[in-house]
Amino acid sequence: MKTKVFLKAVTLSVAILFSGVTTYAANKNNLVYNSEEKDGIMVSQTIYKSDGEILANYMKYNYKYDDQKRMTESKALKWNDAKSEWEDDLVMRYAYQGKSVTTTYYKWDNKKQEYILIPEQTVTMDNPNL
Repeated sequence: MKTKVFLKAVTLSVAILFSGVTTYAANKNNLVYNSEEKDGIMVSQTIYKSDGEILANYMKYNYKYDDQKRMTESKALKWNDAKSEWEDDLVMRYAYQGKSVTTTYYKWDNKKQEYILIPEQTVTMDNPNL
């Protein structure tokens, strides 16, 4: 039960963080969400921009979990219209130690073709539910 509450808290935190990315678009455009679940857990979410009757790819999120169903990774991809493909954008990784969870934030670097750690975004929080 405690794991479910914590998982919901982590999922809510991720949603709030990513809502900052989409808030501007949500105010200007209609967004449509399509979630994919496996064994009752959301493993991906695709967000489309709606322009009347047409849906266009916008963002995609992929989630990974550990054997205790705790989120370990949240990866965001953005749609590149010119290339007609999803491109890496950012990834957040979660590490659990005792009653603490550390969130690390990485941004995709096109020149290096790899994720780069953004240390000022790394946060460790205590969770009494663990």
